[in-house]
Amino acid sequence: MAGSKSVVLAALFANGAIAILKFVGFLLTGSAAMLSETYHSISDTGNQVFLLIGIRYSGRDSDRTHPFGYGKAQFFYSFLVSVFLFGIAGWESLKHGWSELTAAGHGGGHSGSIEFLFISYQPPAWLDPLWVNYSVLLAAFAFETYALVKARAEMRRQMKRNSWSGYREAFRKTSDVTTLTALTEDTIALAGITIALVGLFLEQQTGNPVFDQVSALLIGIMLMGFALALAWENKRLLLGESLPADEGARLREAILGHESVVEIIDFRTVYFGPNEVIVSADIAFDPDLDTELLDEDITEIEAALKSVNSDIKKVYIEPEA
Repeated sequence: MAGSKSVVLAALFANGAIAILKFVGFLLTGSAAMLSETYHSISDTGNQVFLLIGIRYSGRDSDRTHPFGYGKAQFFYSFLVSVFLFGIAGWESLKHGWSELTAAGHGGGHSGSIEFLFISYQPPAWLDPLWVNYSVLLAAFAFETYALVKARAEMRRQMKRNSWSGYREAFRKTSDVTTLTALTEDTIALAGITIALVGLFLEQQTGNPVFDQVSALLIGIMLMGFALALAWENKRLLLGESLPADEGARLREAILGHESVVEIIDFRTVYFGPNEVIVSADIAFDPDLDTELLDEDITEIEAALKSVNSDIKKVYIEPEA
């Protein structure tokens, strides 16, 4: 959990600074892509706040009403991030880009009156809007790269610990949705900045503001797509997904490898928090087994399961006839 928290704090610092930079850039230039990127960074900052709440809440001790603890709080708050923050940011970005495109609005490379909410104002005549946007986006790129390096280091540590082959397998199997959200968010943020930079460059070269406006549309579509993907990943854990099939097979082998075990009648696993798995197994033991030794055998099986997967925190074994 400490690794996840450091990743979130790094992203919170980076995204807060970036949101301010981008909004100032929009106020000075009126760029549609810059406003879209501002929405993006505001959502990213709110994202980190929600994830920190989830980390803090999930650290509470188990009690009568939550006998398995509060680990799923991280799944819930990460789900809120995907639905409300990224969804809203994506929609606002898409809507603004479409509005500018259909209204033939001015992009970041054009001078003239800038409108935001109910305010209309004139930027300073000496200011070059294009270079303001370039400067802001390049600074944002540096901040996001810092956050991405932190998130990537934590994810690679988990990949090494679990012997995952790559990021694709990690995305499919990880239960640490906090680090997963931060890593994916930082990657999407860098992609959004790149799209905005390309839009501004093409506008500069052609004199056509449509490139800036289309880049805002693309950023919005990308954000909304990410919202759906992240929501899907959190849904599987919120609903109580079991360990992947290959992990479950390894645990079954560990049980059947014990000399006193005859058959596995029933076997279940479920995530109750990031890196927190509960295992329940109904096992038929050797009928000639001395009942006084049964407790010792069960203890050995529990130890064997935890040695196979260190995320297992609780094991419940029910002897069956």
